[in-house]
Amino acid sequence: QVQLVESGGGLVQAGGSLRLSCAASGRTLRRYVMCWFRQAPGKEREFVGSIQWSGGGAHYVDSVKGRFFISIDNAKNQVSVQMNSLKPEDTAVYYCAAGYGSNWFMTTAEIDYWGQGTQVTVSS
Repeated sequence: QVQLVESGGGLVQAGGSLRLSCAASGRTLRRYVMCWFRQAPGKEREFVGSIQWSGGGAHYVDSVKGRFFISIDNAKNQVSVQMNSLKPEDTAVYYCAAGYGSNWFMTTAEIDYWGQGTQVTVSS
C-alpha cells in the first residue's frame, strides 16, 4: 500500500510560480514511477510528467516542458513539481500518482495510487 498526500496549491496570477509537493509513504514505494497529472473542469485527467526514485531525470508533456520541473527527494520520500510561468490554461486539480508503465508517458490506467489532489488556479 502506498499513500500520497499533496500540498502547495493555491491562486496565482499568470506568469507566477507555485511549488507542489507530494509526501509519499509505503513499503513498496520504490517500485513505482512517480507522476503528476492534472484535471481541468470538464476535461479528462491528463498526464503532466514523471520521474523515477532511481533518478535519471524527469519527463514532461510538451505543454509544460521548460516551465515545470519535477524533482524527487529520496531522503524525505517526497516528489515535487516547480511550476513557473503559469498560464490560465494550467488551472486544474493536480494529482500526485504512483504506477507502472512501459515508458515515461503514463496513462491513468497504469496508475495504482492517487493522491487527493490540490487545486491550482491561475488568474489572467
